Amino acid sequence: MKRREFLRNSICAALGGAGLYSALGNLRLLEAATRAYGPTAFDDYKAMVCIFMFGGNDALNMVIPRDASHYSQYATARATLAVPQSALLPLTPQAGGGASDGADYALQASTSAEETVGMSGLQSLFNNGKAAILGNVGTLVRPVTKAEFQNGTAPLPPQLFSHNDQQSYWQVSRSDDGRNLGWGGRIADLLHDANPGAFIPMTVSLNFESGLERSANGNQYVVGNDGPRYFNWFEWDGDRRTAYLKLNSKTQAHAMERSYAASFHRARENASAVGTALESSPPLATPFPDNHLAGQLKMVARLIKVRAELGMKRQIYFVSMGGFDHHDGLLSGQPVLLAQLSRAVKAFYDATVELGVANNVTAFTASDFGRTLSSNGDGSDHGWGGHHFVVGGAVRGGRFYGTMPKLQNGGVDDAGWGQIIPTTSVDQYAATLARWFGVADTDLDLIFPNLGNFNSRNLGFMT
Repeated sequence: MKRREFLRNSICAALGGAGLYSALGNLRLLEAATRAYGPTAFDDYKAMVCIFMFGGNDALNMVIPRDASHYSQYATARATLAVPQSALLPLTPQAGGGASDGADYALQASTSAEETVGMSGLQSLFNNGKAAILGNVGTLVRPVTKAEFQNGTAPLPPQLFSHNDQQSYWQVSRSDDGRNLGWGGRIADLLHDANPGAFIPMTVSLNFESGLERSANGNQYVVGNDGPRYFNWFEWDGDRRTAYLKLNSKTQAHAMERSYAASFHRARENASAVGTALESSPPLATPFPDNHLAGQLKMVARLIKVRAELGMKRQIYFVSMGGFDHHDGLLSGQPVLLAQLSRAVKAFYDATVELGVANNVTAFTASDFGRTLSSNGDGSDHGWGGHHFVVGGAVRGGRFYGTMPKLQNGGVDDAGWGQIIPTTSVDQYAATLARWFGVADTDLDLIFPNLGNFNSRNLGFMT
């Protein structure tokens, strides 16, 4: 099968069959689906790095209004969860980059004795124009009003407020694809030929496979914080060594055995190529803090450093941290995690500066969902919309994007039980990143089939 035929068939299948094919228009879809981004499509390097906060980050206690009137509304709504005004790090937007509600905002400093630096790293990135804040993002099929939600008249993402389902929807951004391909994986499928002679896939995950990078055209490459996981058969016992030699013989009779052997060899070859490139590269000068997320981002920086040796022009990375499911202990637990996030992201940005690729690498945050504006006493429950960061030299930073919600329990943005209705969709967020990454505007609907339901296809936070 030719490359163009494969793309047309795989993308049309991912779109859910004839119904959506007709809905988008036969000629337009066929033209977009068969366009191949060839080896000469890009003469530069770009990488996207998704930082996923598993558990559902309470973004309302991450980006906090600090001027008197808006802080009063915040403190009233959050009750026992309100961060003291004395524990806020002021944000200074660039001219014209203030929040939609006119409030002055800040990041959380620290309310925990375990972590004293707070979010000063992200504060400095924002104030220096290298980070932007996107307000009230969430999973949406189309814009939803409070009345539509409460009357049940709006199409909604499946299983709202469920951890697993919303983690999946954030990373897949559709519910009609039985193969559950991630939007990062669909980008990698479309741009597959733009990495000619690549040693590893365009999609790289740290420590485990991610839904974001699941694609039709290949497996994502999984690497550990310390590098590739080698298969050292010299250390194996007799039975495992015998099995390895059988795999290595290339004489398997059964198709499934041959497929497994080919995957095994590919993993060894990838590990060898990546390991050799990393070992031959001098260490980074940028210091990284000692936390798990920082370890992942340091490995991403090291892999970016050897991008030429690995034949990469485009890369999509997935890193993560957990622990954000704060039904209790929000004021003691979240500050520790946010400080780790902030320090790790600041070190990563500094490393991209060291490598001379700050304008070519964009990191962005994601999470299951936001959390309830209302307090359950010691924590918050599963919500919907939340705020997120975009960081990098190509970011139009020092600005707020999107619409900040009204912090009032039972207010116009409260779907009920303090769950804030998002005003910006994951599709819009991801499509803005994809456009910067090199996806043509005419191809964005192939990757984000709900994008046409929203007025803005480009949120403007990338140069």
